[in-house]
Amino acid sequence: MYAYVARQPILSRKKQTIGYELLFRDGESNAFPNIEANQATSRLLVENFMSTGCNPALESPRSFINFPQESLISLVPTAFPKRKIVVEVLETCIPNDELFSAIKHLHRMGYIIALDDFSLDAVWDRFLPYSHIVKLDIMQLGIDVACEYVKQRKQQGCKQHYLAEKVETNDEFQQVFDAGFHFYQGYFFSKPEIIKNRVVKPEELLTMQLYQEVCREEVDFSRIEQLIAQDVSLSYQLLKFVNTASVRLENPISSFKQALVYLGEEQIKMFVTLIATAHAAINKPKELYKQSLVKGRFCELMICRIQNGTPGQQAFIVGLFSLLDALLDRKIDDVLEQLSLAREIEQAILLREGLLGSMLELYEGIDKGDWKSIDQTSRLLGFSPKTVEKTYQDAEKWYQMISCQSN
Repeated sequence: MYAYVARQPILSRKKQTIGYELLFRDGESNAFPNIEANQATSRLLVENFMSTGCNPALESPRSFINFPQESLISLVPTAFPKRKIVVEVLETCIPNDELFSAIKHLHRMGYIIALDDFSLDAVWDRFLPYSHIVKLDIMQLGIDVACEYVKQRKQQGCKQHYLAEKVETNDEFQQVFDAGFHFYQGYFFSKPEIIKNRVVKPEELLTMQLYQEVCREEVDFSRIEQLIAQDVSLSYQLLKFVNTASVRLENPISSFKQALVYLGEEQIKMFVTLIATAHAAINKPKELYKQSLVKGRFCELMICRIQNGTPGQQAFIVGLFSLLDALLDRKIDDVLEQLSLAREIEQAILLREGLLGSMLELYEGIDKGDWKSIDQTSRLLGFSPKTVEKTYQDAEKWYQMISCQSN
């Protein structure tokens, strides 16, 4: 299997390459594929920072990487070395308070921030003091408008560096150069170059097991270490992730246990979620992952309420794995056989038997809007339909929380 990335050089006023913008590709066609932005960013990061050895796409002082809204708010860039990346804020991002807070945080941490395809809209003005580079698409804005904007900003003493995108002719280069742009990018210098690297992707089922582990309230480091050790690709990616994500290491990480202890819970969640999003979710709607996690949490909370606070790990697994057939495109019987789960878990998933099976029926009743069924099942179990609805809302809130922590 191969990872693909297109890179386009970014040049200084002396026409020296100061870095490359990395553009996601999923094949040898030099065009952005039809893929959701967060998944594209996750795959680009995983496949080019974790899954390959010596990657020529990264042999530059800086890699300019596009980050969409969700990944910025979740602070995904902090999983990667600030000395090696420039965080590009995609033009599709919404300049709300959440994004503003995230950009300020990244700025304080020392990351270089670039505003991509800057629109000149005043709603972005408050972001400028926390941005180091402003990228202007001279084709979209018009070269005269872009040049006049840069001249005015420089006269006002603004400290940002300005990058001219889509420079296609020598005349355009000379015009943006004279206007005072600091950096340049476009076909005049080089078209994006496809880089192809061999990559081994983690086995999807093992990835789901890891995903389950990091979603527990208390992360079991020993269990995660055991799972990672089963897959050479995951093992390599974990060590690569740690060794490239920090400049504070005096000695390289050399064992899984050392890596996990060093990372801590939040970074482990980020690592596993990136892997899961980039690989297991390929060609699958994100809603499937959300539904499986919400389902698991709902079943867990319901069991805790029925059994007066008894931990509901089994119920969590029932909900989480009830959609594995859709996620992995495999028969649910075959998947469960490989997991060697307790019989009551298997029967709940396959036949909706027992108390655990009733939890699934309640969730599926909500999903279908079948309140008559919810009323009957909940009263048989000794609680009201309102409790079921409240539990569902709590599960949704939990999902939003862990998404912010691990995406």
